[in-house]
Parts: sequence; C-alpha cells; structure tokens
Amino acid sequence: MNPRNPFPETDPDRHAIWEMLVRRDTTAFIGTDWSMVADDFLPEEFTGVDAGGHTNPDSWRLAFPDLETYKQEWLRQADSFSRTDWAEDSMEALFRATTLRDIEINGSRALVRKKFDGTILKKDGGKEILSWQTHYRCRKVGSEWKISGFTGYMPHPMGSLFPQSKPGRQVPEGASQHKTAGPYSPVLVVNPGQLVVISGQAAIDPDGNIIGDTIETQAAYTIENCLKQLQTAGCDARDVFKVNVYLTDLANWPRFNEVYKTYFPDPKPVRTAVQAGLLYTLLVEIELWAVKK
Repeated sequence: MNPRNPFPETDPDRHAIWEMLVRRDTTAFIGTDWSMVADDFLPEEFTGVDAGGHTNPDSWRLAFPDLETYKQEWLRQADSFSRTDWAEDSMEALFRATTLRDIEINGSRALVRKKFDGTILKKDGGKEILSWQTHYRCRKVGSEWKISGFTGYMPHPMGSLFPQSKPGRQVPEGASQHKTAGPYSPVLVVNPGQLVVISGQAAIDPDGNIIGDTIETQAAYTIENCLKQLQTAGCDARDVFKVNVYLTDLANWPRFNEVYKTYFPDPKPVRTAVQAGLLYTLLVEIELWAVKK
C-alpha cells in the first residue's frame, strides 16, 4: 500500500514530517528495521513519556529517559507484531488506522499529533485494537526534521473513560446474536463524546427528485445522503453507532443488506429495521446516530 501524503510538496516541512512519522516509521516497524528510523532522532535531547492509556497525567511515566531505552521497547513491540499471525495485510491496516493531519510549526520547532483508530484482524478470529495517540516534539536541524521526544500511548479520544485497549465503539465480550442476523452488532459500548443525530434521509436529490426505482439504487443514494449530513458535523461512517431503517417491504431486507454492509466498518452499528409506509415511491428511509470524538 502506498498511502497519500496529505501535505503537498509545496508545504515541504509538513510533507517531510508526515513522511518521517507515518510512512517511514510504519514501514520500519513492519520490517523490524530500526536502521530505517535511527537517524530520525536527536539522541542528546530525546525523552519519551508513556501515558499508559490513562487520561490522568498524574499516572504518566518517564518510561524512556534516553533513546536507547525507547529503541529496545520499539524493537520488542516490532518483534511481537511480526510474530503475530494476521488475517489481513498488516501494513495496509496500520496505514488505514493512522491519522496525522495536525502539525504546529513555530520556527525550527514542531508539535505533531499522530492518532491511531482502527483494528487489525488476526487469523485466530480476534482483533488487535488500535486506539491511542502520540504527541511528538520535533526540531529542524539544517534541512531535516528530527524527533526530540514524545508523549505517547495517550487515549484516543482523550476524554475517554476507557483504557487504551478500548476503541471508540466496541462489542462487549459475551455479546452474541442469531445466525440469521444481518450486518449489525447486537450491542455496542460507546465512548463518551458529542452526539450527532441526523433526521431520516431518503433517495432524494437536492432538487427534490427521487433517485432510483430499485432497493439497491435507493439504498446506496440514501446512505450517501446520510454520510453527507454526517460530514457537516465532522463525522463519518466509522463514528456511527445506531441506525434505524424503514423499509416499505421487508422482503427487500436481504437485498438492502448487500448494499448496506459495504458502507460501515466493523464493529457494525447496532440497528433496527422495520416495515413502514413511506412517501411517494420511496423504498427506504434511514436515520443515524454518531458520536463525535
């Protein structure tokens, strides 16, 4: 996988910092190759703080007083990661879960916020949950940016009352559902945050025209309308935890599910689907609940 750097080359400082902290760091970690990143640090300045997944700074520790200490822990984690049997491309999954868009530069210094939010599937059926963030302190030496330290393994989002092993939405252990269930979770635990609720959406374009006369076409257009509304509040499909679906004919439920399941990542939102009378020639209406981190 070759992820796109969100910062153009016309913004050379942020472009270089992203390459260092995302592409190079991830590639080195997957390959257990410290030599790829060894020159990215300032050993004489380096210190690393481990938040341990706690929101209370009183519990944070100066776990890495020097670069050598951090190197050994980095190598230990990389080795453990490489020995895990993954059910998907682990590099692609790490890139998918990583977000780095917030870089504050003041002269030759930079504060960089790197966030992880996602999962990696294991061959044994389990999941590795990625849900933390790191703030890097960087300094420009000559024409190159270097890492002078970080505060890492902080919860993501910071307001979460859950430890770092918990994602924004999680199916609790022991939850189950019947074999004929659709693409939804039986129950979700949702981290606290700002609730975003949208009114019911349908396959209607901005001019008021109904789009499509099949359940597949209307389902796709309806979900796209839902996601457009969520985007105005800074949310996307990953933030949705509750969906209500209204179908004019429950016989369309299997065909609707084939479209629906392609839009929402795991864990799927909890969901209710009922048959209801809808206006005009509409076949489906959907409303969503999301939590803004």
